[in-house]
Amino acid sequence: IHYQPIVAVETGRLTGFEALVRWNHPRRGLVLPADFIPVAEETGLIVPIGQWVLEEACTKVREWQVNSPGHRSLSLSVNLSARQVAQPDLLDQIKHVLAKSKFQPYHLKLEITESVVMENAEAAAQMLKQLRLLGVQLSLDDFGTGYSSLSYLHRFPLNYLKIDRSFVMRLTSDTAIVRTICTLAQNLGMEVIAEGVETEEQNKELKHLGCKYAQGY
Repeated sequence: IHYQPIVAVETGRLTGFEALVRWNHPRRGLVLPADFIPVAEETGLIVPIGQWVLEEACTKVREWQVNSPGHRSLSLSVNLSARQVAQPDLLDQIKHVLAKSKFQPYHLKLEITESVVMENAEAAAQMLKQLRLLGVQLSLDDFGTGYSSLSYLHRFPLNYLKIDRSFVMRLTSDTAIVRTICTLAQNLGMEVIAEGVETEEQNKELKHLGCKYAQGY
């Protein structure tokens, strides 16, 4: 698992991490998610992989919280795949991990993509409501790159919209899409996290647009 930092745009303070799975192959070296996650999804292996990532990351970030008094409120973002969301015992799995790791639910942000929620909007809405009742936070990942209808957005109990890095990369020449997402999120009572932030210029532009969090290496 690689941990990518998320910081507050206003202050630069570290607020949490996203857990990103990588495969260190004995012969091929580092294999990126695009090369193995689709196969894991297809075969169903994504379910045990996702469970392992959740458990491992909750344990690690809890350890950092305990060992660093100034970072007791560090958050952890973990992706949920379509296969995981379809698991009838997903709620129990998450409860088990939280209890075992002693990680507080309100510090956990579960991320889903537009394609996952739109695949079966009714079922997804019910599952997300149950997760929110558990106390965890919910993020819509890669917002703006999928095919969701804005009319559906208000039906999901989301806390965060994550701006895809492809929009962040174009920030210096085109701010229209990022500005629109920030305004939309604000009107829906959500916060915005921009992904793939790598330069001071991008950070300055995000601050100007009212984006609260930035994520990137």
